[in-house]
Amino acid sequence: MTRRERPTPLLRALGLAAGWLVALTVPAAAGLCERTEFEGNGYVVCKLDSAAEPQLRLWLKDASGAPYRNFDRVRAALPADEVLGFAMNAGMYHADLSPVGLLVIDGEELAPIVTEGSRGNFGMRPNGVFCTGGRRPYQVVESRAFAKATPECRLASQSGPMLVIDGDLHPRFLEHSDSRYIRNGVGVSKDGETAWFAISDTSVTFHQFGRFFRDGLKARDALYFDGSISRLYAPELGRADWGRSMGPIIGLVAPK
Repeated sequence: MTRRERPTPLLRALGLAAGWLVALTVPAAAGLCERTEFEGNGYVVCKLDSAAEPQLRLWLKDASGAPYRNFDRVRAALPADEVLGFAMNAGMYHADLSPVGLLVIDGEELAPIVTEGSRGNFGMRPNGVFCTGGRRPYQVVESRAFAKATPECRLASQSGPMLVIDGDLHPRFLEHSDSRYIRNGVGVSKDGETAWFAISDTSVTFHQFGRFFRDGLKARDALYFDGSISRLYAPELGRADWGRSMGPIIGLVAPK
């Protein structure tokens, strides 16, 4: 969603504590996620190379048509021989948990692209689309360019704003903004061979988060997924966040 109440420190602490117990029972796909620091702020980054793209998944609704809502339900739906290596919320959504913009799962368009500007973070153009399995393993494409080119995608999720556009920060980001939230997003390398899924440990501005992708990770393009409600599942780090229900969820599935 584009605006949410920030969880209290107590609720986030309780969520992480409960998530720790859940995560310890789940085998992890090793080497996916790591903690790092940039300009004094902590982040968790889950890095995927091109070989991992076929294992990436997007989830919205289960076989009965009900939204997954959380990581536990995604895990429960996996076959017995698969494990969830990592996962995070993957874009903004309406009150009924349906995506605000484009959503493509296994090549099927479940929600159409939105190219009009609007209020809120999603409509802060340029916004963009994260696309996998097309001409390049991973792409972040500005939404209007995406609508014009209609690239092939196995998975796609639209969100906004873009954080990094062809190596530059979004033009509307303010270096000294007082808008700070825990934020998550995805960035891709210039050659499309690498994707970084990142979440901040503490509240950061858009400018700080964009600099992390551009200068810390050297991402050529990056897309904001959301803020405040941002969640991460990373069992190798003993982390399984819980909180408000999520709409689209993205993650990596690996053999158990």
